Amino acid sequence: MSITVTAPTFEHRRDALGIGVAAPRLSWKTTAPSGWTQASYELRIQRGGGAQSRDVPAVASGESVLVPWPAEPLTSRESASVQVRVTGADGTRSEWSEPAVVEAGLLSPSDWVAMPVGGSWEEDPASDERHPSVLRREFRVRGEVLAARLYVTAHGLYEVEINGKRVGDDAMSPGWTPYRSRLRYYTYDVTGHLAEGSNAIGAWLGDGWYRGRLGWYHGFRNLYGHDLSLIAQLEVRYADGSTEVVATDGSWRATPGPIVRTGNYDGELYDAGIAARLGAWSRPGYDDSAWHRVVAAHRDPATLVAPEGPPVRCTQEVAPVAVLTTPSGARVLDFGQNLVGRVRIRVSGASGDRVTLRTAEVLQDGEIYTRPLRTAKSTDEYVLAGGGPEEWEPRFTFHGFRYAEVTGWPGDLDAAVADGDLVARVYHTDMERTGWFSCSDPQVERLHENVVWSMRGNFLDIPTDCPQRDERVGWTGDIQVFAPTASFLYDVSGMLGSWLKDLAIEQLPDGTVPWYVPVIPAHRMWTPIRPGAAWGDAAALTPWDLYERFGDVRILEQQYESAVSWVELVERLAGPDRLWDEGFQLGDWLDPAAPPDDPADARTDRYLVATAYFARSADRVARMAEVLGRPGDAARFAQLAAEVRDAFRRRYIGPDGRMTSDAQTAYSLAIAFDLVDGAERDAAGRRLGELVEEAGHRIATGFVGTPLVCDALTVTGHPDPAYALLLQEDAPSWLYAVRQGGTTIWERWDSMLPDGTVNPGKMTSFNHYALGAVADWLHRTVAGLAPAAPGYRSIRFAPRPGGGLTSASAEHETPYGRAAISWRIEDSILRLEVTVPTGTDATVQLPGGAPVEVTSGTHTFEAAWPQDEVARA
Repeated sequence: MSITVTAPTFEHRRDALGIGVAAPRLSWKTTAPSGWTQASYELRIQRGGGAQSRDVPAVASGESVLVPWPAEPLTSRESASVQVRVTGADGTRSEWSEPAVVEAGLLSPSDWVAMPVGGSWEEDPASDERHPSVLRREFRVRGEVLAARLYVTAHGLYEVEINGKRVGDDAMSPGWTPYRSRLRYYTYDVTGHLAEGSNAIGAWLGDGWYRGRLGWYHGFRNLYGHDLSLIAQLEVRYADGSTEVVATDGSWRATPGPIVRTGNYDGELYDAGIAARLGAWSRPGYDDSAWHRVVAAHRDPATLVAPEGPPVRCTQEVAPVAVLTTPSGARVLDFGQNLVGRVRIRVSGASGDRVTLRTAEVLQDGEIYTRPLRTAKSTDEYVLAGGGPEEWEPRFTFHGFRYAEVTGWPGDLDAAVADGDLVARVYHTDMERTGWFSCSDPQVERLHENVVWSMRGNFLDIPTDCPQRDERVGWTGDIQVFAPTASFLYDVSGMLGSWLKDLAIEQLPDGTVPWYVPVIPAHRMWTPIRPGAAWGDAAALTPWDLYERFGDVRILEQQYESAVSWVELVERLAGPDRLWDEGFQLGDWLDPAAPPDDPADARTDRYLVATAYFARSADRVARMAEVLGRPGDAARFAQLAAEVRDAFRRRYIGPDGRMTSDAQTAYSLAIAFDLVDGAERDAAGRRLGELVEEAGHRIATGFVGTPLVCDALTVTGHPDPAYALLLQEDAPSWLYAVRQGGTTIWERWDSMLPDGTVNPGKMTSFNHYALGAVADWLHRTVAGLAPAAPGYRSIRFAPRPGGGLTSASAEHETPYGRAAISWRIEDSILRLEVTVPTGTDATVQLPGGAPVEVTSGTHTFEAAWPQDEVARA
């Protein structure tokens, strides 16, 4: 078998055009014979369009993930082509890899000359029906173009066209960040868009997160500004070596566009009649004399940053599975899957005909049910121009839905659906899929698929709680519990690394971490910001999760001060007794025993939760300090964690081993967070198993306990009740939603009641990933694939079959390559196969067996399976 090495990648970007660092780290993956290990690598770097080539001498290292940039830093706009060649410990050498190109974006504020420009007409700033503008400018290309780049962002959302052709395929750009501190710009290669002579650049704008309505109970508008402005800088490099810049300035023109109104919550109204009257406004030769002069806004270019992860894109199209007629006579499309995105239509009709699409996640009494959306209208409208087939999809909104009610369709809706004229287009941050799971139980597989769909729907630029109602914010506690699952299923390293920077920006000077990031105000409860356990602990726990899964020390460096600030705040709040037992807490949010309108009223004492998290975060900060070479901090925070553990045991565990909150979450926290050991740990595991049995194997945990309960049972030697929890079909349970026809994870265990009506609580989402955090246990324990060292440099294969499952498998694209495990039980034999990627090693441990060390390659194992387990299977 030959040795092959992939083209390198840069930082956490699949596409390294417009990267925001001058010395990007490199990674590559090697495929080699079993047991082969890398001893050294060489790099070949070509710069200046190939005019300068340099071979970096061999570096004696087995590293292949995020290795340092070996040359002079890139300058703004500079590109380099990089190849890698590796040599093994046995002296064998690969061929040079295919080249990969990295190109720096605008690395200095002084590189920017563009200013924000937009429409100059008066608008009502309190209105949700402000008419977005379109902008344009013409320019000339005077000769042969060697390369052209467009650097662009907006106050609001944008789409750009050059000579009538769309630039890029991203959506909802530039996304949502704390705009005053960080506004992303994107870089596009537009060389192929230009023609010699006259050219035109045009842009659509939408309110988005910048000035559109955000928040609960009718929310707030203009949180970042009243303007709707484009910031664009087109740089044309000619073959003769000269450069020309076309940037947004006072020479641009603007007019109200075909998008009459648009908002994330309420949807979009598009008038194709306006589009027809405007004509080819993004093409050259257009008469814009009746358009308005633009007005400029202010932007500090030091706040413009390059993206660290992929943008939002359409990743899938879903056709309706049925066209329903409701009891009221309404026509409703059922897409068969709760998803996030928009509906695209192709329609013919008369000028002025209006098609309305109203979306919802569920039906009740046969009609689309919109109460869970609260004040979000979730309605898109299209006014036809007439005269032939017209195709349209909203640009600057997104909805969470399975059903779309269609009114005003001019023709046979059933025939249109059959012809593919109405399709749902799925949108989310276009992360690379990296994790898969399957097993012999179709319902568990559907559960896992629901987790994937909820992650996709709620990873739309930021990690949100829900994608459909008047909320859609980046709750810190939700991603804190879900980050391990997310990091297995997708490469979230760039996206979440960027979001954690925003968390640190939004963190208060005293260390308080907001409930959600970016921060928006609230009429009640969430403003002013108060520290809360599990939510604020995202500052310490989520960076560590990313480090464990992706092996990037820089994420710890980047977030260390934020994590320390949080733990030191809790240390002050707890005081000398090390118990955080005062103040506002959400606790084990959405415990199924909590009343619908008081989701924090859980069975587990909220201060028990707070103190447990205090210990966990102190421990993780100690570990961060150790990795970062800060021994003084490591010792200090390790001592703090030990003191909090002791305080926890004294306050919350009685002499008989019972906890003061005799509840599933309390014991799960004590076990999973290593707050008990020895006999106390054994007793906690036994009692947890008893509680599960007493509950009829129904779940009794909320957001905090749910990710931990199956692990806590398994590690204390009680896998049977863990599997019984997993496989329970009656509410509350994971499979209850599956049995009810759910295609995503619900916010509440009973978002839909057994009688088919929606839970009466004011917050009832049918797309909420937090309770799907059990998928991490499916990956690590049911299938048996887990990291044993940061970035999966070492892998642990340790499946724990049970629950009657006869097979399970998992695959994960680690930073080194594909790791896989597959087991099945047949003829009283447990048969196991594992694949260890080149550059890693692994430990394999069958139930009841001794651990076996293996090198890279594929390995198979067999063991007799106990007869009672076979009978259950």
